[in-house]
Amino acid sequence: MASKVLILCTGNSCRSQMAEGILNHIGTGEFKAFSAGTHPSSVNPLAVQAMDEIGINISHHTSKGLEVFDNQNFDYVLTVCDRAKEICPTFPQQTRLIHWSFDDPAEAEGTVDVRLIEFRRVRNEIQEKLDLFVRSEMKE
Repeated sequence: MASKVLILCTGNSCRSQMAEGILNHIGTGEFKAFSAGTHPSSVNPLAVQAMDEIGINISHHTSKGLEVFDNQNFDYVLTVCDRAKEICPTFPQQTRLIHWSFDDPAEAEGTVDVRLIEFRRVRNEIQEKLDLFVRSEMKE
């Protein structure tokens, strides 16, 4: 059975959405990822575009709050920003909590092309971390 992973950030608009898409893509059925935000907003179109560039479609994703996952058990909870870590709710003891801090690409300024470069950079950092995570956790 696939390990359930909840990925948290503040707005559930960029980092957690990209991480959800990447983990579901590379997790080869070993992981089932979900994402939520402490203050959900909407999925950023530049996150969708950056993911399309690597063949992962997240255009159907929606921004969700934590309450959507009330009373659900997760094997892992990944926080991908410091603000989400600070206000992360309590999970059962058997849930493994992991924190990674990625820059928020939505805060990038400039032209669309300049901002997209930042989304790509953060997407690539997330993908590298998740590649390592999948390899290390599948060994256990």
